[in-house]
Amino acid sequence: MAEGIDLSSTLADIDGQLKDHFRALSNGFQKLDKIKDPNRQSKQLEELTGKMRECKRLIKEFDREFKEEESKNPPEINRQLNEKKQSMIKELNSYVALRKTYANSVGNKKGDLFEGGTGGGEAFAEENVIAASTMSNQELVGHGTKMMDETDQAIDRTKKVVEETVNVGAQTAAQLKGQTEQMGKIVNELDTIQFSIKKASQLVKEIGRQMATDRCIMAFLFLIVCGVIAIIVVKIVNPKNKNIRDIPGLAPPAASRKLLWSLDDTIF
Repeated sequence: MAEGIDLSSTLADIDGQLKDHFRALSNGFQKLDKIKDPNRQSKQLEELTGKMRECKRLIKEFDREFKEEESKNPPEINRQLNEKKQSMIKELNSYVALRKTYANSVGNKKGDLFEGGTGGGEAFAEENVIAASTMSNQELVGHGTKMMDETDQAIDRTKKVVEETVNVGAQTAAQLKGQTEQMGKIVNELDTIQFSIKKASQLVKEIGRQMATDRCIMAFLFLIVCGVIAIIVVKIVNPKNKNIRDIPGLAPPAASRKLLWSLDDTIF
C-alpha cells in the first residue's frame, strides 16, 4: 500500500480497521493449514469469509469517503488514495482466491464468496469493487454510462407508473365527486319528501278537525229540527197544553165557529 498519505480521520479509521482484518485473515489462513478435520476447516473458512465480507464493506466505505473528499484534495493526494484503494482490493482478491483454493481442497462446494449469505447470491466482482482493478478507464466509463442508462430507464418507468397512478387517482376523485353530488341530490329529495309528508299530515289533521266540527254542527241541527218537530206535533195533538209556548211564526189554531153562531142566534 502507498504509505505516508495524510488521511482524514474517517479514512484513517477505515484504513486501520482494514489492516486489522487483513492481519486476522493472514493468521486465519495460516491456522487453517494446521487443521486436519474437514468440519473444523469448513467452520474456519466460514469465519474467514465473514471477515472478507467486512473487508468488502470497509473498502466500499473507503471509496465513498474518498469520493466525497475528492473535490477538496489536490490531484496528487487523490492519485495516492486511488492507488491505496486498488492495493486494498488486490489484497482482498488474494484472500478470495486463497479461500476458493481451500474450499476446493476440503470439498466445500458452497459457491462464490457471498453466495448463500446475506447478499442473496450477489457476485463480488459485479459490484465493481474487486473487478475495478482489472478494468481500464474506458471500460469503467462505459460501464458507468450503461448503469446511468439503466437508471434513466428505471426512472422513466417509475415516472410512467406515477403518471398512471395520478390519472387513476384523478378518475377516482372525479367519480367520488359525482357520487357525492348524487348523494347530495338524494338527500335534498329526501328532505323535500319528508317536508311534504309533514305538510300532508298537518292537512289531514285539519281536515279531520273540520269534519268533526261539521258532524257536531249537523248533530246539533238534527237535534233542533227534531225538537221543533216534536213541539209542532204536541201542539197539534194537544193545543190546550199551556206548558208549551207557541212557536214563533206558527199561528194558534182557529176558534170553533159554532160558538159565534150561537151568539148570533141569541141576539136575534
